[in-house]
Amino acid sequence: MTALLELSNVGMAFDTPTGRFEALKGVNLKIAAGEFVSLIGHSGCGKSTVLNIVAGLLHATDGGVILDRREVTEPGPERAVVFQNHSLLPWLTAFENVELAVRQVFRKQKSKKEMRDWVAYNLELVHMAHAMDKTPQEISGGMKQRVGIARALAMQPRVLLMDEPFGALDALTRAHLQDSLMAIHAQLGTTVIMITHDVDEAVLLSDRIVMMSNGPSATIGEVLPVALPRPRDRLALADDPVYHRCRQKVLRFLYEKQNKVTALPSRPDPAAPQRQQA
Repeated sequence: MTALLELSNVGMAFDTPTGRFEALKGVNLKIAAGEFVSLIGHSGCGKSTVLNIVAGLLHATDGGVILDRREVTEPGPERAVVFQNHSLLPWLTAFENVELAVRQVFRKQKSKKEMRDWVAYNLELVHMAHAMDKTPQEISGGMKQRVGIARALAMQPRVLLMDEPFGALDALTRAHLQDSLMAIHAQLGTTVIMITHDVDEAVLLSDRIVMMSNGPSATIGEVLPVALPRPRDRLALADDPVYHRCRQKVLRFLYEKQNKVTALPSRPDPAAPQRQQA
């Protein structure tokens, strides 16, 4: 596989008051252009740390990241990030929020009219053209997230990084946005790395699912190819044996191999006689 993005022996350690904490160790991963990869694992397994290193927001203490034969050392417009929180500026309209990013990236390459047309195109891509003049407080949570995705896509990134983008939304809104993301990915062919805690979401959207082991010293435990043809229909997949096998493999990794269940303390009996204090 020819890799657009490569993580090579990536490790991350932090200095804490109690000593040095190793969050990641020996993370190796190659991602091809146009591939959709999900990172999944328990809380604290380093998923967001991996994403922040790829984004250039953190510097790995060991190893590094190569994007299109260049080392990632800082943030750049070729890597756009969509967070769980939409991060829109509340005093700007949806159009102006997207326009702000477009101006930063294309002010020397596009005319004002071309930039306006490009902003409108990307809002239309996420079905938000009808609300481009509304401010964030005038639209729903799902609509805000659509604007955040439009803003990221408008930068024309080589890699779209998504940190639980639908985690704070209700199930119906999440399903609509998942379908929109699949359609956008099919149309644009953007490389996507997405963090999720939702097993069904990971199987539905991904070409491969990267399962992270528990920390400290978290690393890649398993990588699961999702051999489902595209385009994908969530209703058709409900009875698909491949879908269910993939789902079962992820669940087994998360809850059999990685989940350590600690016995709960026994509940005191309120009717039992209390021991007298000396």
